[in-house]
Amino acid sequence: MPLKIYSTLSRKKEVFKSIKKEQVNLFVCGPTVYDYAHLGHAKTSVQFDFIVKYLRYKGYKVFYLQNITDIDDKIIKKANQEKTDWKEIVKKYRETYFQDIKALGVDSINKYANATDYISEIISQVKRLIEKKIAYKISDGYYFDLTKFKEYGKLAKRKILEKDDAVSRIDENPEKRNSGDFCLWKFKKENEPSWKSELGEGRPGWHIEDTAITEKYFGSQYDIHGGGLDLIFPHHEAEIAQMESISGKKPLVRYWMHTGFLKTNKAKMSKSLGNFSTIKDILKKYCPETIRYVFASTHYRKPLDFSDKILENAKLSYERLKNICEEIEDDKKINEKYLEEFEKAMDDDFNFPKALQVLWKIVRDEKSEGKYQTIKKIDEVFGLKLLEKEKIKISKEIQKIIEEREKARKNKDWKKADEFREKIKKFGYYINDKQDGYEVVRL
Repeated sequence: MPLKIYSTLSRKKEVFKSIKKEQVNLFVCGPTVYDYAHLGHAKTSVQFDFIVKYLRYKGYKVFYLQNITDIDDKIIKKANQEKTDWKEIVKKYRETYFQDIKALGVDSINKYANATDYISEIISQVKRLIEKKIAYKISDGYYFDLTKFKEYGKLAKRKILEKDDAVSRIDENPEKRNSGDFCLWKFKKENEPSWKSELGEGRPGWHIEDTAITEKYFGSQYDIHGGGLDLIFPHHEAEIAQMESISGKKPLVRYWMHTGFLKTNKAKMSKSLGNFSTIKDILKKYCPETIRYVFASTHYRKPLDFSDKILENAKLSYERLKNICEEIEDDKKINEKYLEEFEKAMDDDFNFPKALQVLWKIVRDEKSEGKYQTIKKIDEVFGLKLLEKEKIKISKEIQKIIEEREKARKNKDWKKADEFREKIKKFGYYINDKQDGYEVVRL
């Protein structure tokens, strides 16, 4: 079965064909680093981690690029509130984002690209749009004239802003030719960061950052662009307008992939609504694998109404699955039947929940061979650490009882050794005796 991906542009599942054979160039919109990353960021990051790891599992050589928006109105506002330099805000929240993403086991990204490292590429794109008479100048900067790109709105199937759309900059100026025109280059304002250029001293617009970065690494066309559903309009729509206007080639991207909203009490989780939980806070209560299990239990395109109940249920399910997997012996075989079932689910637009169910089928199948190696291959994608033995932290009190039991065993005082074993069980632990020592496990 060939891999099929649902493309937001066509609104249907399409057979995946990369531009270059066995190579995939993939870009996902990263965060604007002005605050701690929340679980909405986690959903997109973890679910694209699954997607990229599965593409690599399929044999594709994937270059996964993610931008970091490190200059923005929100960053400047936060710096003013905290009476500090904007670079300090960027440094603080970029580092915490990296820490959070690493803690969640997201390690598939090849390159993080800071927007401010690509000012020359941004200027180059704006200049080319000016030369084509698609960009125009007014008092506060250069803007994109939407009447010059007739297909604007083809991704979102609309041209009007809606309440759940992500808007990083409010590009309002009565001098604009059209209400939807967006800023490409913002002229310098007092006490704001700026860069010298032929365009005039200023800073980049939000949308132009991403096309400048992707053109640098991928050229004018590439395979997959991902991000949250809220970025479709106007952000991704603007990216299409910019790059296809500059290059004259289309489509900019072959497959547009968007993750569904993370919700709290049926409302989109966002900083502006104040109903968000940070990754950092959730990781204090739950292990990263529990959070990955939650996101593997939901199709990437579907919304997820997040709650403590969902987390608790996922914790119990994950721990049950892991405990079973830890007891499985390696017979060095692969179960082709279950592996094919896993691949069939993932080839159908990365159906994580269906693929996750394959793991449960394997562990519940008493007659199945090749469990260990098959689970190992599937877990290369999900990163749930199902076969890793948990390192148990044992208190000094319990450790002392274990040592006393070992002395009894050496003295062949089996009765006393059994008494110590029962004592340890009361603390919620069990000792498995082995030829080369012993193993402590939780009950």
